[in-house]
Amino acid sequence: MYAILETGGKQYRVSEGERMRVEKLDAPVGGEVEFDRVLYVEKADGQALVGTPLVAGAKVVATVERQGKGRKILVFHYRHKVNYRKRYGHRQPFTQLVVRKICAP
Repeated sequence: MYAILETGGKQYRVSEGERMRVEKLDAPVGGEVEFDRVLYVEKADGQALVGTPLVAGAKVVATVERQGKGRKILVFHYRHKVNYRKRYGHRQPFTQLVVRKICAP
């Protein structure tokens, strides 16, 4: 059984027991998060539920495993002939989840 859900402007294919990293959510470590923006659900018997655009009554329940930051990305701006150089870094925050349950209608 798996589902396709939408969060943080991105779509994720998840199944039960799977770990996933999503854009940072305001939830404490160990807390539960429910996603009701489910686009597609495939049940264990092979039956597919496709939403238009969302599957009514479907939800995915996950537990927050940790909050963190990704690897540093260095950004370098340079303009030739004017002695302009600018360098900075960015670390994107994320939330790591463990999918507990997929509820289909």
